[in-house]
Amino acid sequence: MASYYFYFSYNPWFLLLLIGTSGLDFYLAKLISKSEKQTTRKTLLIASIVSNIGVLFIFKYFVFFYNTGLQLFSNNTSLLNNFIIPAGLSFYTFQSISYTIDVYRNKYKADDTLLDFLLYVSFFPHMVAGPIVRYNSLMPQLKVTHYFKSIDWESVAKLIIWGYFKKIVIADNLSSIVTPIFNEVHSYSGSTLLVAGFLFVAQVYADFSGYSDIATGVAKLFGINLSLNWRRPLFSSSLKEFWTRNHISITTWFRDYLYIGLGGNRVTQARWLLNIFLVFLISGLWHGANFTFVIWGAMHGICFVCELLITKHFPNYKAPKLAGWLYLISFHTISLIAFRALNTKDLLFIYREIFTHFNAVQLKQELLHHNSLFFIAVCFVLIAILFLKESNEEFAYLNKLKLFNTLYKPAFYIIAFISLFLLGNFNANQFIYFQF
Repeated sequence: MASYYFYFSYNPWFLLLLIGTSGLDFYLAKLISKSEKQTTRKTLLIASIVSNIGVLFIFKYFVFFYNTGLQLFSNNTSLLNNFIIPAGLSFYTFQSISYTIDVYRNKYKADDTLLDFLLYVSFFPHMVAGPIVRYNSLMPQLKVTHYFKSIDWESVAKLIIWGYFKKIVIADNLSSIVTPIFNEVHSYSGSTLLVAGFLFVAQVYADFSGYSDIATGVAKLFGINLSLNWRRPLFSSSLKEFWTRNHISITTWFRDYLYIGLGGNRVTQARWLLNIFLVFLISGLWHGANFTFVIWGAMHGICFVCELLITKHFPNYKAPKLAGWLYLISFHTISLIAFRALNTKDLLFIYREIFTHFNAVQLKQELLHHNSLFFIAVCFVLIAILFLKESNEEFAYLNKLKLFNTLYKPAFYIIAFISLFLLGNFNANQFIYFQF
């Protein structure tokens, strides 16, 4: 009831959609589990997938494909406006689909009650922006009795404070620089657009990983441990490593339910590489109904395939870690510009300016157009704090200090908590991934 009230407060009508899709998957999974005929099981699975993807298509992609078709094959200029997308639609839909597919694959029996399943899909801390939690990870925890006295308050406090610090102190302040630039790309030079792209890398990471930290901390209040979703991806030294650390729940979902479904690596090499590329392409489209997301996915797919081919032809060569990291950050920045650009016209302009009209002389003046030098300096200090915090988690170089656990770590979180009110941007900027 609490989870449904949480979703009801966003939009009452979308709650009916959540209940309808969840209830349908529950009963289809029951029928799949009871049936012994393979054709019947497959038909029921297809019904589940089609109903879920159908809902996704109507709300996220119908307007995009309709308008694209209208522009390509008709002179009619009366384009449709985008629908309001239910919060977290992709996340809870994918979680529900994974359940019916796993039941079909005989990973477990559909012997839960309807209330248990509805809670599994709608558990409020993570339902609107992940992480996507698998049945065998979340459902057993929901059936265990938890007590108030057993709450790990230290972990809860650290996760929630650091999560909000990343969101409203780092991400939302960076948004004040990034958003105006991407809204008016034709007013800026290539150097400014490149810096805005780098700042967006930090913004989107702080925003989404911040949400995951908050969700994980809130879930711990109920004795629930959510799956790890981020493992310091910006410290990766290759794209392959990056996708084992970044947005882990959705990456593994596409691997287990799309990549394997396409044949995985149990096919010819050409088909295997095509499967990888298609997964990235579809992943790009999953992020949004815009050609810019498709381009972002295609760029990652091509680069990932190239990495695999290079590794295969030069198995004994290992690039220096620093060189690999610089390559990853550079590619991630350039590709994420496609993720952030408003449309393909803006994207092509940004790339043209960066690669053919790069002018570093105008950088300072253009950055100061909307914000003061002090504010910009503070934002870069915040990025440095994020880097130092993440680097210590990665390499644990401060953990060896004598007073680290008793003095320095508690002091850091107290300062972070105070900073929420001193430096936080409370302009109600929604989490970036709510739109997905």
